[in-house]
Amino acid sequence: MIKHIVFWRFAESADGHTREENINRVTMSLLALKGTIPELLEIEVGRDFNGSAAAFDLSLYTVFASKKDLETYQVHPEHEKVKALVGAVTTDRGVVDYEN
Repeated sequence: MIKHIVFWRFAESADGHTREENINRVTMSLLALKGTIPELLEIEVGRDFNGSAAAFDLSLYTVFASKKDLETYQVHPEHEKVKALVGAVTTDRGVVDYEN
């Protein structure tokens, strides 16, 4: 199984919305991918409650059967739409991909 984990920090305001609104917009857009992209086996989106300087605002946890399935997900048109939104409203990103 392939695990794909992403973390983002959000701008205070961007794309005509507040930080809070954008976190909600991205969360809903990511969760809407479930059932839309067959290769996406599991998806979980989590909002940070810690608030420390080291924390990211939002995390994405996804599971795929293979590296090929992750690659297919990355270029899927629906995922591309979400990536465009995320790129417009975030300031920082971290990612980890691993197999287990």
